[in-house]
Amino acid sequence: MRIGLAGGGTDVSPYSDEFGGAILNATISHYAYAVIEPCPENNITVRAADIKQQECYELQNELPINGTLDLHKGVYNRIKKDFGITQKSFQLTTYVDAPAGSGLGTSSTLMVAIIGAFAEMLKLPLGEYDIAHYAYEIERKDLQLAGGKQDQYAATFGGVNFMEFYAGDKVIVNPLRIRNEYLHELENNLVLYFTATSRESAAIIKEQQKNVLQKNEKSIDAMHQLKEQARMMKEALLKGRLHEIGEILDFGFQQKRNMAHNISNDLIEEIYEAAKRSGATGGKISGAGGGGLLLLKLRQPPSNIGRSKGNRRMGGHPRDHGEHPYR
Repeated sequence: MRIGLAGGGTDVSPYSDEFGGAILNATISHYAYAVIEPCPENNITVRAADIKQQECYELQNELPINGTLDLHKGVYNRIKKDFGITQKSFQLTTYVDAPAGSGLGTSSTLMVAIIGAFAEMLKLPLGEYDIAHYAYEIERKDLQLAGGKQDQYAATFGGVNFMEFYAGDKVIVNPLRIRNEYLHELENNLVLYFTATSRESAAIIKEQQKNVLQKNEKSIDAMHQLKEQARMMKEALLKGRLHEIGEILDFGFQQKRNMAHNISNDLIEEIYEAAKRSGATGGKISGAGGGGLLLLKLRQPPSNIGRSKGNRRMGGHPRDHGEHPYR
């Protein structure tokens, strides 16, 4: 999964199609898992172990999209259509380390994990860009789930990336070679705070899209500023100017509030102001907004947190399992 550091929302069409978007994000050691097992029964079982949901069907070409485990079934339906899965029984089981609505890109990360499991089972010729784009196509177009493009690419590529988004679903992922000491220092100065609320991001994203279509100048200018924020964050990280990160996060949060209603609320504002009074230099809501996690930049490392051993917690590849970065 990923934390968005800058540019959030500029990867959403139609803004990215008309103006081009830019995002800077980093993956963390929280994961989505997918396992496919052959089974003797003449059926297909899809199961989400973390939320205790399961559905079982007879072998068929298309599973019903009915609001339950649609990500699982959407991947099966598309792969069956495109690659012709042989008629065999299997059980698909998933597990996600973070709750839905956390703002860490959980649904898109799960989508990538499921596609990856099918790709391994069927030996599909899919590279990193292919899997990320395929996940985007299934989630946004087949299942009609509102959202952007960054989460699928973050989950597939891993690491710290500056991503650019253009018309025609063109995406360029630029991995950033940030010195380990900068990443370690940043890890010890970042806190993910769970607001104990989940949110449905679709309504916020749909309003954001509507504002672009209706040429809402306030909303569009906010997205322009967030795109510039991504470039500011990129320069600060590459040059090790970590003391600027909090101010850059705060600048982005001020702009993000202008993109759509309900991105922030009284609870989020109360937590954010309390954090700044306690020494945070800035922060932002993770994901589309409205709830989930707050990302906060501390003025200095907490006294009870030592430096991490190697680049495992933030910026690692999805295959690298390290410690969890938030409690």
